[in-house]
Amino acid sequence: MSNIFTWKLHGDGKTLKPGEVIAPDERLTWGRTAGIGAQHVVAMFGATFLVPILTHFDPSTTLFFTALSTALFLLINMNKLPSYLGSSFGFIAPIAAVASAHKGIAVASFGIMMTGLLLGLVGLLVHFAGAKWIDIIMPPVVNGAIVAIIGFNLAPNVWTNFKAAPDTAAVTLVAVLLVAVLFRGLLGRLNILLGVLIGYIYACVRGQVDFKPVQQAAWIGLPQFHLPQADFSILPMFLPVVLVLVAENVGHVKSVAQMTGRDYDDQIGTALAADGLGTMIAGFGGGSGTTTYGENIGVMAATKVYSTAAYWCAAGFALILSLCPKFGAVINTIPVGVLGGVTTLLYGMIGMMGVRIWVDNHVDFNKPLNIMTAAVTMIIGIANFAFAVSGVQFNGIAIATIAVLVMYHGLKAIGHATGAVPRDE
Repeated sequence: MSNIFTWKLHGDGKTLKPGEVIAPDERLTWGRTAGIGAQHVVAMFGATFLVPILTHFDPSTTLFFTALSTALFLLINMNKLPSYLGSSFGFIAPIAAVASAHKGIAVASFGIMMTGLLLGLVGLLVHFAGAKWIDIIMPPVVNGAIVAIIGFNLAPNVWTNFKAAPDTAAVTLVAVLLVAVLFRGLLGRLNILLGVLIGYIYACVRGQVDFKPVQQAAWIGLPQFHLPQADFSILPMFLPVVLVLVAENVGHVKSVAQMTGRDYDDQIGTALAADGLGTMIAGFGGGSGTTTYGENIGVMAATKVYSTAAYWCAAGFALILSLCPKFGAVINTIPVGVLGGVTTLLYGMIGMMGVRIWVDNHVDFNKPLNIMTAAVTMIIGIANFAFAVSGVQFNGIAIATIAVLVMYHGLKAIGHATGAVPRDE
């Protein structure tokens, strides 16, 4: 075990030639490694904090569990696979559904915990049985549809926040968009964080921010932990998120493999299991569910530093910030107008990630099976179809997830039987 905490010093640890790469088992000097770790915290910061703000979870608690989950992920993957585990946007819709049913955060935490448990079991299955069955159950047309509706299903929530303070929302959205095209490198990649800061400053000028909770908060203290409250009726809303987390983790592993030139296929199972464990622990303690973060892949792509030592530093910085209640109180003062502006882009981007899965995998929508499956799924998810069976509530995401799996595999089987769908499809 001690060997996994040993990183080779790359060269003199101070200089990098153009295009030179720091491998996962290498590091720069500890000062420079810590600096890269701080960049990772900044990169994940905007998106990670938006989730608890939007779902009314405690930001400090969420940050605490992202640090813990990241450390667990690195340990379980033997420091071979670099990643930061931030808050997953996949949980926003089911948490919002629980809130609309007036069931409380403790019940939502139970949903998060059970989702983590299922993801962990999927990870163990993949580790011992291989990842090929994921592609069979969730081909790109199915996978893309599920990811897309996670984002588009939240569109009504965006409008509710946007119209609460349309001027602040518009300033925030324009700032987020402009920062991305005005600046190159890491600064441009932090457009969400910088856009929120600009919107926040504007909201302060407009008198839309209440600083009283910040004044009352302590400088040092533990986050607010709470236990989950069991309610199995909400699981149909949460368990479909497992499919999104699987897609995000598999995508992360393949992205890191492509950037580093290493084969990480044997890490897919342990990555899923590690994220599942992190999400389960977060749900048990009152934090948001976690996932591997694309924002941090952006930092690695920009710096060419893939050292897992940097991620340990990032987890350490996040842990320290989580122990400052005043810092969490500041985050909680972000007004709904700012959230309405930034989520106009963010939720749309989640939806477009599903579309990107279709594009990257060359899904042929000239085939009736593909176009019909995707079309029905999108309408169910965006319109947020909902009904209850024996007291169990199904929201648009749950219904659409069930529908896309049943439709695709059911229609495909019928088509094969009748000859309408060729066997080689």
